[in-house]
Amino acid sequence: MSIRAVVWDVDDTLFDYTAADRAGMRGHLLAEGLLDGYDSVEQALVRWRRVTDAQWARFSAGEATFQGQRRDRVRVFLGTELTDAEADEWFERYIGHYEAAWALFPDVLPVLDALAASHRHAVLSNSSLTVQDRKLRVLGVHDRFESILCAAELGVSKPEAGAFHAACAALDLAPHQVAYVGDHPEIDGRGAADAGLLSVWIDRDGAYTSDDGPGGPRRIASLAELPAILGADTRFGAPSTFR
Repeated sequence: MSIRAVVWDVDDTLFDYTAADRAGMRGHLLAEGLLDGYDSVEQALVRWRRVTDAQWARFSAGEATFQGQRRDRVRVFLGTELTDAEADEWFERYIGHYEAAWALFPDVLPVLDALAASHRHAVLSNSSLTVQDRKLRVLGVHDRFESILCAAELGVSKPEAGAFHAACAALDLAPHQVAYVGDHPEIDGRGAADAGLLSVWIDRDGAYTSDDGPGGPRRIASLAELPAILGADTRFGAPSTFR
């Protein structure tokens, strides 16, 4: 049966999270006067990314709440005991710099336009609905999606099959009728494939060299390649750059 819907990851798939996070933290560290303890801004950004990844893993494993992992990111990064209110205030100051750098990837609107008539669309993110709903509204694409599902509210996160199946259920479609597009080779790519969806892994930077083989995610370098994979009736698209 043909693919009838596309479910999308948000961060680093539709939205350039990495660039916004780096730009936002750079501006925040400068404003807070926190660079004296680092040899460079880049060194501070690397530390922030490591702390963020570690705390996000705790949230994904159910060991911390969404707000709790944010507070712990601040505490670990600063190496300081802070009250919840102090950690929240620090993070909110960072958010101001981060949001100023929000942007979609340039290939997002063209592919959404190209697939608008041929496929239904939804979002499945490992974040929270409060965060992603607002983000998609600010970026001007919220109304492109029938459903927006997030791990914080679902109680299950990618790569668990239950998260992908919840997105399929929201669309009232079977997994084999749905494609999932995400940037992480395991959380998105392997997770969606194991859950029975057509898994499309976008690897814009070509940072990974291994291939999953038959039954694994389809690897692309640009969303311009997606319509061809879906067999969409559109002139938009390009042949895959990965063989």
